[in-house]
Amino acid sequence: QVQLVESGGGLVQAGTSLRLSCAASVRAISTYAMGWFRQAPGKQREWVAAISSGGDRTYYTDSVKGRFTISRDNTKNTMYLQMNSLKPEDTAVYYCAVPRSTLAYPTTTESVASWGQGTQVTVSS
Repeated sequence: QVQLVESGGGLVQAGTSLRLSCAASVRAISTYAMGWFRQAPGKQREWVAAISSGGDRTYYTDSVKGRFTISRDNTKNTMYLQMNSLKPEDTAVYYCAVPRSTLAYPTTTESVASWGQGTQVTVSS
């Protein structure tokens, strides 16, 4: 099973930026789509963004469109989430995810085979 390690979270003010990273333990990750989820206190984990295995197709939940950018570098087995114009409602633990199938995108929690440990993002107003 692939190991995923997120980094880059922190405490920032509204309107600023952060970049999250997700490092995978195996090179075979390049054959899978990947994605980001987040979970705010007292809420269910929600899908944020997904990217195809080659990085040429990206998808976002409506609340982050135009502000967040997902990308990946398969030479480094790493995925990124650039978050701009952060809002207090973006406060959550952010998780990277790999789907159960190379044919699927990780857009529901049920579709995910592997999770990272999460990284906390806190946006103050």
